[in-house]
Amino acid sequence: MPRSFAEPSPPSPPFPSSNDSLKRAQSRFTFRHLNLLRTASPASPLRVIAHIDLDAFYAQCEMVRLGTPRETPLAVQQWDSLIAINYPARAFGITRMISAREAKAKCADIVLQHVATFREGEGGKWAYRADAWKSIGTDKVCLDPYRAESRKILKTVKEELARWYTDLSGGLSGLGLGSQGKIQEAFVEKASVDEVFIDLSTLVFGVLLQRYPELREKPHGDDKVAPLPCPPTTALDWNAEDCLVDLDENETEVDNPDWDDIAMLIGAEIVRAVRTAVWDTLSYTCSAGIAKNKMMAKLGSATNKPNKQTIVRTRAIQNFLGGFKFTKIRMLGGKLGDQVTALFGTEQVSDLLNVSLEQFRAKLNDETAIWLYGIIRGEDKTEVNPRTQIKSMLSAKSFRPSINTFDQADKWLRIFAADIYGRLVEEGVLEHKRRPKTAALHHRQGAQVKSRQLPIPGSATIDEDLLFDLGKTLLRQIAADGAAWPCSNISLSVGGFEEGVSRNRAIDSYSFLLRGDQAKNAASLASTRIHAMDEVPMEQQSIEKRRKTEDSGLKRFFNKPNGSGMEKYVAVDTSDVNINDAQMTDNISPTAQVAAASPNTFKCPRCGKGIPIHEQQEHQDFHFAKDLELEDRQASRSSQAAQLPNPRKPSRGGRGGKSEKQTRLTFG
Repeated sequence: MPRSFAEPSPPSPPFPSSNDSLKRAQSRFTFRHLNLLRTASPASPLRVIAHIDLDAFYAQCEMVRLGTPRETPLAVQQWDSLIAINYPARAFGITRMISAREAKAKCADIVLQHVATFREGEGGKWAYRADAWKSIGTDKVCLDPYRAESRKILKTVKEELARWYTDLSGGLSGLGLGSQGKIQEAFVEKASVDEVFIDLSTLVFGVLLQRYPELREKPHGDDKVAPLPCPPTTALDWNAEDCLVDLDENETEVDNPDWDDIAMLIGAEIVRAVRTAVWDTLSYTCSAGIAKNKMMAKLGSATNKPNKQTIVRTRAIQNFLGGFKFTKIRMLGGKLGDQVTALFGTEQVSDLLNVSLEQFRAKLNDETAIWLYGIIRGEDKTEVNPRTQIKSMLSAKSFRPSINTFDQADKWLRIFAADIYGRLVEEGVLEHKRRPKTAALHHRQGAQVKSRQLPIPGSATIDEDLLFDLGKTLLRQIAADGAAWPCSNISLSVGGFEEGVSRNRAIDSYSFLLRGDQAKNAASLASTRIHAMDEVPMEQQSIEKRRKTEDSGLKRFFNKPNGSGMEKYVAVDTSDVNINDAQMTDNISPTAQVAAASPNTFKCPRCGKGIPIHEQQEHQDFHFAKDLELEDRQASRSSQAAQLPNPRKPSRGGRGGKSEKQTRLTFG
């Protein structure tokens, strides 16, 4: 059995007397910093963020389901590949880069559990099957068991945090603190099927007020500059099982820590309680990182595995990051990372710390230079977003050998519809919380990929039958455009989610305002329109599609979220795509791993980016909107220039005097 969790560490010693405080230097933090902590502001230097990551999650799910002893080697199998390996199996040198047969050769006692599968001809019912590993032609991988366990774990995490919130609210209510004593619940962001971010700032604020009465006093003067009273003069009692990152070279462990250290200690205590609750309730172990922002917390959780938590204090950030390659940092592992490596001749964070901001600006654009300069110093203001939701859902199957008839395709479309509908139920389609607006089908024949999409009628109730009918209609449209067989891959997806729909229908549907027979007739008409698309010539469908793009392209572009570009993107589940084992590591979520290796992408001829096929239309709409915006700006400048007696030559844009390259699409 794994090591038992330790009890939460006891409260810190009482606050020192006023005479003791006078002998010490003032705290580096102010009452304003404390108030920013109360509101979970990213601007607070006392901020505490945790990242919790389940250890070898898929393998643990099977161990819990099968009742496998913790010391037994186990791997999760998909066809002849391994997609998850528990830690006892890793001791035998078993990795994702070897086959199931090779794993048996390395460890004869290893348990190889194949993932659950849907089976051709058996509708949308998944099951664990003993012969699934040799049935790739008739089976499709199902990840529903892991999603179900993920929901249980997330529920347990939130319940434990709610317990802390309730205890704190009750303890502070009788202290007469007014608004200062009101704290919010911790923000929880589900980052993937096996990891969550938690903003602990508000809970840490409450514990600080509860344990250190001096912090409840009102500041003398402006809270922006009024320093907090000094914390206790004794060294902090870190839990023996916590992995504490060593401080920077110019820092030493002292007996007079500041409030950021105490905040981290409290955060570690809360996270330990959360991990204990997950273990006691569901028998899952998880690792965690505690730091002042999301980036550092995520790097911390991957540093000491399994079943440990790593604390990265603010004074230890440089020492911690100095040992990393910057290509391990999010957003620096791809083309940007390659570019930085080529420009500066290194992959080490420690080497880049010697590069000044002006040197970065000389070789990169301003925005990238400023971001890079900050990120290698551990600066990340990204917020924990509890409202992160899936943007699209995709169910796919690669056929080996290829399929050759509509009858074969229909059987798989039925499975896809059941797979997607099950996930839509999880997203709240039955409770009218979320609803997709479009369905798309992607079809691969050799190297050629064809795609079609249709709006989901707002008046129709979404169920398996509707999704199946949409899939069949889209497949017929693709077949009408040319030869469809043999087919090596088909995928069905839904996207364009809208929130707060009523009665499982879009609020902008005209039938929303109808009653009785009128509503029934409208629903029937909408359903008829789907099937009638089969009779519309492809040329006319193309015209209608283009008209729709022209009508809504700009609107969709200007309604895009105005994020920093550093947010966590939610990957779709392409469970039957071949996985590049070399790219998969334990700290990357299984869902993200599969999506990252998906071949269902196309390279945009405009910007060169690899785009998932199901997002192809949206990406093209983006370029179309940008072209229209550019055209409007050019027309406006031309109009203004015509009114000037001596128009000046436009200045050259960009750094180094290079003009911005402008491209336009030709329409019509």
